[in-house]
Order: sequence, then structure tokens, then C-alpha cells
Amino acid sequence: MAHDGRISVEVAYARPDQQQIIALQVAPGCTIQEAIEQSGILHKYPEIRLDKNKVGIFGKLSQLQVLLRAGDRVEIYRPLLADPKAARKKRAARKKSASITES
Repeated sequence: MAHDGRISVEVAYARPDQQQIIALQVAPGCTIQEAIEQSGILHKYPEIRLDKNKVGIFGKLSQLQVLLRAGDRVEIYRPLLADPKAARKKRAARKKSASITES
């Protein structure tokens, strides 16, 4: 915790080509959304849309209104390009098809 009553948190965002972790001091009672806005990350990565991107703290999904605690790392998640369940089914079908044609 900082001496002036502020707390230390981080805001993280990752793209396939780079990742950014911004450390900042925020006032107690700061929300996830306020920390993201204060970090300046929205200006650096204009593709981030708080009405679309999911957010979390240390890998656990959270809401923008959640209050932060000292040491929290806010993570901004990119939208999935493919549904993981559908992708697994597609891979399994291709694998099954390939094994049938090899027989």
C-alpha cells in the first residue's frame, strides 16, 4: 500500500503480438473500470471496448463495478475468435475422418 492511502494495482492486456502491464496507484474504493480508465490503456489500444471485452482479476471473471484491493491485477480479455467447444468437435471430426480414410 502506498503512503498516501492509495493502493497499488496493475492493468493487463495481451494481444498475440504484445502484452502490456501497467502498474498504477489508485484511491481506495476504485473500481475495475476506473482503474482501466486511469491506466491510459484505452488510448493505447483503441480496440478495447469495455462494453464488449470481458474483464477479470487474476484470471477470474469480474464485473466493471467490482472494487479493487491492493495488489490486484485487472485483466482485459480479448474476444474469442472461435468457440472452444466447437473447435474441439471440429478437430475430433477431422481426426476421425482421417483415420477412416487411412484404413
